Amino acid sequence: MNRQHRQPRHHVIVLGAGYAGLTAALRLARNPAVSVTLVDPSDRFTERVRLHQLAAGQPDVTHPLSSFLRGTGIRHVAARAVDLDPAAREVRTDDGRTLSYDRLVYALGSVTDTRIAAEEGTVGERAYTAESAAELGKRLLDGPGRLAVVGGGLTGVELASEIAESHPAWDVRLLTAGRVGAGLSANGRAHLRRALAAMRVRVMEGERITSVDEVDADVTVWSASLRPLTGLAGAAGLELDGEGRIVVDRMLRSATDPAVYVAGDAAATSLRMACATAMPTGAHAAASVLADLESGPARPLRFRYVVQCISLGRNDGLIQPVHRDDSPLRSVVTGRPAAFVKEQVVRSTVRILRVAASRARAR
Repeated sequence: MNRQHRQPRHHVIVLGAGYAGLTAALRLARNPAVSVTLVDPSDRFTERVRLHQLAAGQPDVTHPLSSFLRGTGIRHVAARAVDLDPAAREVRTDDGRTLSYDRLVYALGSVTDTRIAAEEGTVGERAYTAESAAELGKRLLDGPGRLAVVGGGLTGVELASEIAESHPAWDVRLLTAGRVGAGLSANGRAHLRRALAAMRVRVMEGERITSVDEVDADVTVWSASLRPLTGLAGAAGLELDGEGRIVVDRMLRSATDPAVYVAGDAAATSLRMACATAMPTGAHAAASVLADLESGPARPLRFRYVVQCISLGRNDGLIQPVHRDDSPLRSVVTGRPAAFVKEQVVRSTVRILRVAASRARAR
């Protein structure tokens, strides 16, 4: 329907323009009865799943936000939300604006958790994270030395392998408290070890690091865990779970305030924090908001895992098929075929967003 013939009756604010927030905003914008305001300080969308490539020297992993929003009717407020008032249904930003909403989608995501990493200050002052990948890439050009990646999860593995492949003169170690690739099958872990060994990455398991000072390296990359960006929600009185995620029902509606919906890493679901879960929950949160505004039936979130995709440099990878609960199957795909599949999966995220933008323009 032509938006000139039907004025929006409801206003929805989306906080955050990552995978979940941008997906939610574009899905909401397809409904001509809804006006959407997207609040995010950046004017670019970052492919977070490529940050390890940025650290290894890829020039850019971002896209102009305008390329997704142009013609959709979505208003982008390039500011940071600093206060949320659920009672008044208002959001205040760091540039002094007060924005009112009928419904709000909270999709501020997560960042690398650095709070327990240093005895004084934060790890960000003495180590790099995925979020500072551009600065890490510049540091690696200064010359070889000893580099330690702390954290044996998938992000840590991708960072270690990408850096070791692109900067072979650096002595790269991967430190982890448990087993590297703990969520993989035995076949998956075996390939992971072979690939890292081929790149001369030394894997050191059983290394419980609680401070950057404990790491003997010229450069430390902290990748131990993620934390949700829910300080704004907590200060507003929204209920958080033990991990700091916003408690929601099966429709992704806040347990505290029915006008607030949550998508991505900030939502207290059983899903792991990942791009693979952010986009589906963003779409579902938008669908729940629309059902709410139209007094229609809302469906509970249903999600099943299919695979875990890991890049091991540019020429190797690991595709781990999983059960619906994310537990691994025995079989794996490795080598160049896996690297190709991983790349196609990563590219598909931007393709999906561009298709969503096209549909919003055609409303």
